[in-house]
Amino acid sequence: MRLLSISAGKVAPLFGNHHPDYKSVASAIRKKVVSDPVNLVPVEITMLGIKGDEQADLSVHGGIEKAIYVYPAEHYTFWNELLTRETKRPVCLEYGAIGENFTIEGLLESEVFVGDRLQIGTLEFAVVKLREPCFKFNAAVGYKGASKAMLQSGYSGWYLRVIKTGVLTAGAEITLIPGARETSIAQQNLRLLNNRNQKDMWE
Repeated sequence: MRLLSISAGKVAPLFGNHHPDYKSVASAIRKKVVSDPVNLVPVEITMLGIKGDEQADLSVHGGIEKAIYVYPAEHYTFWNELLTRETKRPVCLEYGAIGENFTIEGLLESEVFVGDRLQIGTLEFAVVKLREPCFKFNAAVGYKGASKAMLQSGYSGWYLRVIKTGVLTAGAEITLIPGARETSIAQQNLRLLNNRNQKDMWE
C-alpha cells in the first residue's frame, strides 16, 4: 500500500450546466498534484489537511473531520472508460481529478472501516467516512451522471482526520491499523445509495 501522489487546489469558479440552480459556483475540486514519484516535493500536513489546500464549502468538505480526501488509483480506469464513452471524447484523468488530496494504491473501500487508522510515512490519520458526491463533481468531470456513477460503482473514496501532523512525500508506504471494524466505507456507500434510490434524490 502506497501514497502515489499528493494534490491540492484553490477555490475558483466552477462552470457547468449540471445543476438547475447554478451556472457557476465556487469550488476547489480541481486539485493539482504537488508531490509525486517524479517530483518528490515534501508537503506539510496540518490538522486541517494539506497546507495551502482550500475548500469552498466547509459544511461538506474540509475541516478537522474531513481534512484529507483519499482516492484509490485503481478506480481511474473505470472513470476514464466511462467518461470517454459518455462524453464521446478521449479522457485520461490525471491524479487529483476526482478532487482527492491523496491518491493511493493497494487499499479499497471494502477493506477500509470507519475508525481504522492509516499510518503514512511518519504521520497518522483516522478514517472518518465516505465522500458523498454532488453536482460539483458532475461539473468538474463534464458528465451529469458522474455522482450517480460514483455511488453505484462504490468508488467513493473516503475522508481522513489528521492524528499526527508533519511532512509527507509521495511514495510513502501506508500501514492499516484496524479499529473496531463495524462499518466499512463500502457499506456506508451502499446505505447512501439505497437511501437516495428510495427518496429519488439524484441531482
